[in-house]
Amino acid sequence: MQQENSEFVKIRDVTFCALNPDPKQAHTATLLLTGMEGIIDAHPQHDTVLQVRYDVTLTTLRAIEEVLIEVGFHLASNLMSKLKRALYYYTEDTQRANLGLDGHAAPKDVKVYIKRYEQLRHGCRDDRPEHWRNYL
Repeated sequence: MQQENSEFVKIRDVTFCALNPDPKQAHTATLLLTGMEGIIDAHPQHDTVLQVRYDVTLTTLRAIEEVLIEVGFHLASNLMSKLKRALYYYTEDTQRANLGLDGHAAPKDVKVYIKRYEQLRHGCRDDRPEHWRNYL
């Protein structure tokens, strides 16, 4: 098994709504998520809490939860769950964008565009010498 980079491996708890015909949603979701791309491990912590360990370069919490919702699971919708979920979504999206994995990131050869921009004549240029620009 290849070495896992701990910076990209996330451990999150997925909390399910207790009011559901399936009283052990976490156990059922474990069966569904096992073998899904990017999922390293999934263990039920409680009947309504599932702990998932996954590689954020391959999948995100948003994608995992969307799959669960699509097949009929009901996630907890209390305020704390919503806040945690929003924070995790934001941090993972930002991390993926910084890695260039979201499709909206700048091209890897962005330095070429920067050099070209610097050489163009435009109004955003400061003609003062360097030591004057940094003078306080």
